[in-house]
Amino acid sequence: MLKLKYLFQNKDLAEMILKNWSYDPESLDMFQYYRISSNAVYPFRDQGEVRLLRFAPVEEKNQINLSAELDFLRYLRTNQYGAMETVPSHSGTELVEAHTPWGTYYASVFKRVSGSQLGSIDLNDSILYSYGQALGELHHLSRAFMPEQKEERWTYTDVLDWMQEILKGFSGETAALNEVEFLRTYFATWPMTQQNFGLIHYDFELDNVFYDEGNQSCYAIDFDDSMYHWYAMDVEQSLDSLREEIEPEQWEQKNQLFLNGYWSKVGERYDLESMFPACRRFANLYGYVRMLRSVAEQWSYEPEWMSGLRARLARIMTEKAEQFGYPI
Repeated sequence: MLKLKYLFQNKDLAEMILKNWSYDPESLDMFQYYRISSNAVYPFRDQGEVRLLRFAPVEEKNQINLSAELDFLRYLRTNQYGAMETVPSHSGTELVEAHTPWGTYYASVFKRVSGSQLGSIDLNDSILYSYGQALGELHHLSRAFMPEQKEERWTYTDVLDWMQEILKGFSGETAALNEVEFLRTYFATWPMTQQNFGLIHYDFELDNVFYDEGNQSCYAIDFDDSMYHWYAMDVEQSLDSLREEIEPEQWEQKNQLFLNGYWSKVGERYDLESMFPACRRFANLYGYVRMLRSVAEQWSYEPEWMSGLRARLARIMTEKAEQFGYPI
């Protein structure tokens, strides 16, 4: 999540950055449907086709990670996987470093994937199975992925190091710092094989997967948080997202449908579920630290939406911190 000061809508900034690409000038009214979280995303059209401009301040992003994300997307699409597709800028690059009056930003443009967001449709059995298949196919392809660039996407250990550095800047975060060390030690005992460890999506949740009824296939977006981790991390994140949409009495059946779809693409089964508790702890800690960093700065007379967001994030952080320090 970006720092709160970057969550303000800025149409002039978006238009200035967008001029690195082709676009239909009359489509800029679509900017009203922007969203900002880990990036700012502004929709527009180019020759009538919907495109998405994504950008974030350079101090909020790692250029190696961004380039690695685009490398992985090219690989996935080469292998006919349903992932978002980049649109080259006027200079022919997929990643633009844009210098503006508001600072320097990393930006890319993506084509809109087909279908409807899973979080906005009825998740019948066929769609749930397809959702699991999409994640299984992603992990199957990840096993054979060889990055084009020398510098690879960061790993879970890099993320733990980053969290530790952030937490050192906050007094009173002893429990979170201890959680970092606990997870570092715990994960060090896990076997790391080509079968169970590789480049994951990390955020393969309902809002980042689309289902096309026409070809009965899923399409994934937002690989911004990808990292090298155990594949169980992706499965746990997906099931956690899915649990919020399923009635408790249906959970076991729906959970199994998703997993059956997953294993149909991954191949040989192995013990995933015993890894879920530690993966959940990692996700809770990572979310906690990102929110802590985001809300650190505070200003007088903040707009109402910001005060409300700050209060909501505080509640979520409290929930995420509840498991800190407990044995797994």
